[in-house]
Amino acid sequence: MTAPGPASRPLDGLHVVECASFVAGPSGGMALARLGADVLRVDPPGGGGDFHRWPVDAHGTSLYWANLNKGKRSLALDYRSPEGRDLLVALATEPGPDAGIYLDNVAGRARLTSDELSARRADAIHVHVEGMAGGRPGVDYTVNAAVGVPDLTGPPDHAAPVNHALPAWDFLCGQYAVTAILAALHRRTRTGEGTSSTIALSDVALSAVGDLGWLAEAHRAGRARERIGNHTYGSFGVDFATADDRRVIVVALTTGQWRALCTATGTTEVFAALEPALSADLADESDRYRFRETIEAILRPWFAARPYDEVARLLDEARVLWGPYRDMAEAARLALDDPSSVVREIDQPGVGPMAATAGPVRTGGEPAPPHPAPALGADTEAVLSERLGLGSAEIGRLRDAGIVAGPA
Repeated sequence: MTAPGPASRPLDGLHVVECASFVAGPSGGMALARLGADVLRVDPPGGGGDFHRWPVDAHGTSLYWANLNKGKRSLALDYRSPEGRDLLVALATEPGPDAGIYLDNVAGRARLTSDELSARRADAIHVHVEGMAGGRPGVDYTVNAAVGVPDLTGPPDHAAPVNHALPAWDFLCGQYAVTAILAALHRRTRTGEGTSSTIALSDVALSAVGDLGWLAEAHRAGRARERIGNHTYGSFGVDFATADDRRVIVVALTTGQWRALCTATGTTEVFAALEPALSADLADESDRYRFRETIEAILRPWFAARPYDEVARLLDEARVLWGPYRDMAEAARLALDDPSSVVREIDQPGVGPMAATAGPVRTGGEPAPPHPAPALGADTEAVLSERLGLGSAEIGRLRDAGIVAGPA
């Protein structure tokens, strides 16, 4: 049975087999499930390497796993055994125009090859996610270090690299996997041909920093960009402390946003008088970046003299581009209290009430509600019966042999 959801989602009826762990592959599979696809996550009995990954609740249940697998179905299968491998191949090459789609990040001998899949189904669609191009291991944090982002991050006087907390390359890689699958489906519809694609996390990161012009900048300059702390590169944007020790970020990318900031803070005449001395036109984004520290010094006392509520009101009235700094607990509380937010409280099996997110794509103005992740192996019997036609006796034999497992 397909995970419940609103009618007429774009990918209703599509069958995807996902054999992936950690972030990149599962986030791609979840994106497809949010759009209506029936995504079957395959894990070894007992769970894969990410089944107990932090964050966890007070009982050790992984909130990470529960949130990255929302709306999917779960099959517990020992795909490293010959018989389990055959079952996985059969699921990945299931007949029908909406099936034969396989997403994985399995490494080593357990990995299904595109040749195996195409031998069973010539038009099979296979997207394989790997760390480094060529198959060498790599994760978001090692890839991020290698493309130079930690060297750009942090205060100017900090010598050591600064790692990021968000595995951004993983999530971007997951969306590339979705793109590759949908592009392959389009190709199959037009030509009847299958597609085998590989997406390396290292390529995703290099492609992204290259698309931003960062590689070209370093190449042409012959040196790395200096650190600039919390300033926005190439424009004006930085954080300020208010009188009651709250912090806000203010950004002025456009001339209109710069004028709004000057109006809100009463500094229009101050900066107009300063421009001749600086030989600058602060309506120009490049000049605002060049003189960012001067601008910051002039604006800082205005923020420091006012409490947060007053700052927020005056910035909003002038239509300044700004935002508050929040910790994660405050962000979760405010999102749950906001009926227009994509965050909802759901009842997650094994966890209980849990904040969970819907997808960011709003169809008709409303996000599809989030659905719980399945218990590990919850759909094993149903999948083997419905998708592969196995009887109860055969499923019982597989369970007794340890090849498949139901929910714990």
